[in-house]
Amino acid sequence: MTSGEGVTVWFTGLSGSGKTTISRELEQALLERKFKVELLDGDIIRTNLSKGLGFSKEDRDINIHRIGFVANLLSRNGVIAITAAISPYRNVRDRVRASIKNFVEIYVNAPLEVCESRDVKGMYAKARAGEIKGFTGIDDPYEPPLNAEVVCYTDRETVSESVAKSIAKLEELGYI
Repeated sequence: MTSGEGVTVWFTGLSGSGKTTISRELEQALLERKFKVELLDGDIIRTNLSKGLGFSKEDRDINIHRIGFVANLLSRNGVIAITAAISPYRNVRDRVRASIKNFVEIYVNAPLEVCESRDVKGMYAKARAGEIKGFTGIDDPYEPPLNAEVVCYTDRETVSESVAKSIAKLEELGYI
């Protein structure tokens, strides 16, 4: 990485896998090291940038493209842009990756039953009861990355271990 460039760190995984938790800890660790960092959390983006979009495949794709567009603007201007969004479809993630010069994908991998057990909002239960249609992992697919730079196994790693793996990869790749 040349001086002044940033990187997009793209967290993907099922709802409840730990994306937001790990990304917030990574953000704090990088801020402590005096890096310029911006966290783009999927829930917050949906409330602001993507308000009005639903959860059809087309709307999800638009949402991911919007997040990718903002992440690209930030990272090409020297910011470490951290995204935490389910981003369930591999082809859209791959298109976003292709559009961003410095890109690191982190797959937050947790078994569905673990994600369901962590579900504080009760979304999985509503999806299983048929109250929510098109819920990722239940009646809509999640396509795991094939070549993520980092895989965090949150059912058997601590948050600190997942953050440490992420930092180690960013260092190895020369982004920090």
